[in-house]
Amino acid sequence: MPSTPHPHRVVAVTGACTYLGGELLRRLEENPAYDKILALDIRPPALTPGGKTEFVKIDLTQPTIDGELATLLERHAIDTLVHGAFLSHPTHASEWAHELEDVGTMHVLNACAGVEPRRLVLISTTLVYGAHPKNPNFLTEDAELRGHRDSRFVNDKVRAERQVQRFAKEHGNVEVCVLRFAPMLGPTVSNMFTRFFSRPVAPVMMGHDPLMQFVHEQDAAYALQRAVESHATGAFNIVGKGVLPYTTVLALLGRVPLPMPQLVARQLTKVLWTTQLVGSPPSFLDFLLYLCVADGTKARRELGFTARLSIKRTILDFLGIAAEDGATDVATAQA
Repeated sequence: MPSTPHPHRVVAVTGACTYLGGELLRRLEENPAYDKILALDIRPPALTPGGKTEFVKIDLTQPTIDGELATLLERHAIDTLVHGAFLSHPTHASEWAHELEDVGTMHVLNACAGVEPRRLVLISTTLVYGAHPKNPNFLTEDAELRGHRDSRFVNDKVRAERQVQRFAKEHGNVEVCVLRFAPMLGPTVSNMFTRFFSRPVAPVMMGHDPLMQFVHEQDAAYALQRAVESHATGAFNIVGKGVLPYTTVLALLGRVPLPMPQLVARQLTKVLWTTQLVGSPPSFLDFLLYLCVADGTKARRELGFTARLSIKRTILDFLGIAAEDGATDVATAQA
């Protein structure tokens, strides 16, 4: 169950320069229950001078970094480690991405095994469930992590989760919490989905119109804050309010749908991805074919997290449209 944070806590955050990392630093900085925050990344995040956040340069791809991390955890008496050093969009540098996410998670867990923090929070994604024709309407946290046969971007995150699951079984003294975020949209966050939906034309797989689900960037940041404050353990789906068919999402965004046969779409996307003209690989097309929608009931019950913003309001915020400027039925979608 969620709880008021104990005073004098010290939190370390890997991936401090990500959207969620930066938002968490800001929120913890404002909370008097936290004495110190360590921002761990390869470059310093935007920090307000004179605050209680300290930047420490950490490169999780380095082979000896687990020892450095363990020393940091012990020296600063880290109460909670938030591991969020994951890519928000695919990269052609797939070997480097594997070293960062899969091997980097191994380094983090090696450090935590030697110097057990009270709490470990992993930032993950609902994409680990995979888009599959047999998926139910809403995936719960105990669903199989299918990943994707052709996506290193997704599968490295699946492997990171499985490492964390093993760690949780072997280290019962550590509260381990995994947050699987639905694709984030909003006015400032940048990821694979924001890039995809920024294009004026979007492919539609002929004969397919799956339901889609997002979470507003501010709702996502609040959920992460709740996870740091909570004692809840296990995996949690962090999802927004409501779902919509893909073609309805495109209509709200004002994007032009381009119906295409699957085979043609895959071949075209392969060429565009290989030549680096688009930021989404062919494997992404499966999420335009099949359901990958998660159930947020457990997060409401155990984390005390309920999304405030509807999917329509989230889309409008992504477009930069203020509530009073939108069409009536959309602008009033916020609860």
